[in-house]
Amino acid sequence: MPLRTTVIRAFRILAIAEACSWAALLAGMYFKWIAGTTELGVQVAGPVHGALFIGYGLAALTLWRVQRWPFRVAALAGFSAIFPFATILFERWAGRRGYLGAPMPESTPGTLTSNRT
Repeated sequence: MPLRTTVIRAFRILAIAEACSWAALLAGMYFKWIAGTTELGVQVAGPVHGALFIGYGLAALTLWRVQRWPFRVAALAGFSAIFPFATILFERWAGRRGYLGAPMPESTPGTLTSNRT
């Protein structure tokens, strides 16, 4: 499997996993600080979220280089990791805009670029 495909797949998985770990961490913080019952959620979800956050950031930096993202897109990817669930929104946005797909072959003069048969 080509590097580009592997990194795109990893990025998509990490975007979802990072958002889920945010949810787990927020739940853990609720039980620690609001309910005052246990610190276990923060002790478990904190390191998991931290690892997924780093992985997401590394995948975004790799895609910046491999996919030749503009700086604005790479910065938005990094910025999205700061807010809960924003990595999923960014992943969907980037997918719709073509930042997570294989680059389209450039057309050469005299070739048809339509999908008609």
